[in-house]
Amino acid sequence: MLKPAPDGRVYSMQRRIRLADTSATGRLRLDAVARYVQDIATDDVADAGIDDGDHVWIVRRAVVNVVSPFRDDTTVTVATWSGGLGARWATRRTSIDGDAGGHIETETLWAFVHAETLKLSRLPQAYHAVYGNEVRDAAVSGKLLLPRQPPSDAAMVGWPLRVTDIDILGHVNNAVYWEAVESELAAPDAFSGSAVVEYRQPIDLQSQVELRVQARAHGLLIWFVAGGAVAAAAQVRGA
Repeated sequence: MLKPAPDGRVYSMQRRIRLADTSATGRLRLDAVARYVQDIATDDVADAGIDDGDHVWIVRRAVVNVVSPFRDDTTVTVATWSGGLGARWATRRTSIDGDAGGHIETETLWAFVHAETLKLSRLPQAYHAVYGNEVRDAAVSGKLLLPRQPPSDAAMVGWPLRVTDIDILGHVNNAVYWEAVESELAAPDAFSGSAVVEYRQPIDLQSQVELRVQARAHGLLIWFVAGGAVAAAAQVRGA
């Protein structure tokens, strides 16, 4: 379990849980959590006044820990802070608390890239001034950890893309991958535990994508295969 210990800037907001955020039984879905995380990250940077307009942050790895499932919650408090800064990478912690006891903790790894070229850029000093300290300025690695390739016996599942999956960068938005994770959960409305999605390369609307799924004793692994190459991978572990 992630144990957040913010000792610097913390940015927070409240929002209602909307119909599009929940399952048929009212559980807050993982793709909604991903949207909350990316929205508050964008708002935090804008509020800090350090968005230069030439660069964007792209999620490379997202970890979601469902500590207490959301069932009867109607509003959430979302708080975010820096988990660590590197030369071209940063981690961000986000805590989501519901008004009826739901609790989720997340950690995301972000790459700082030029908006046009999508090439990694060095983090400006402004970010260190706002978010850094002697602890959090320790090097942050961009290394991904999940298996790079699916096994030959992994099940194959079709995953057709929609126009609404594409964001302003022309790629499938990171929250959309979590919709696929939701669709593969064995018992979604009883889910508590942890889930990870790692993004290796972007997927665009013209991509032919399929999922490779392998069930394991305590969860499952999912690979997003586009054009014969693994574009992303996910792992789910029950509590």
